[in-house]
Amino acid sequence: MAEMKEYIWGTGRRKSAVARVRLSRGAGTITVNHRPFEKYFLTED
Repeated sequence: MAEMKEYIWGTGRRKSAVARVRLSRGAGTITVNHRPFEKYFLTED
């Protein structure tokens, strides 16, 4: 049987936009839509 993971869910809303987050124990890496945080949020320096 697959191992069950425990998640903490959060939701943020502003006007008609909705952002959802799912937190779990792990290595501390941040992913957004299955991509590393740094590749998803590109910034102009």
